[in-house]
Amino acid sequence: MNDPTIYQRIEDSAHFRELVAKRQRFATILSIIMLVIYISFILLIAFAPGWLGTPLHAGTTVTRGIPIGVGVILISFFLTGVYVWRANGEFDRLNNAVLREVKVS
Repeated sequence: MNDPTIYQRIEDSAHFRELVAKRQRFATILSIIMLVIYISFILLIAFAPGWLGTPLHAGTTVTRGIPIGVGVILISFFLTGVYVWRANGEFDRLNNAVLREVKVS
């Protein structure tokens, strides 16, 4: 199964090129979304610490920063789940199409 021509056939596959392009574009979009969220949170910490340190309501020690920080973490888990969902669907279908095309099982 170490036939060098198989690698060339995979690289020449239209399904493979489609898979690589779609996966790269999707990963880039999700990365940019996460980066914007994280940088926004860091900028809030840097330029609005008083606002973040304000309690959610009178009589509590929970500040605005705590649920926002937890939200940043939860969004990262959510975006990971979105990627896995798409990878297990569309990307796996394209991968299987490449394998069928080059006759590898």
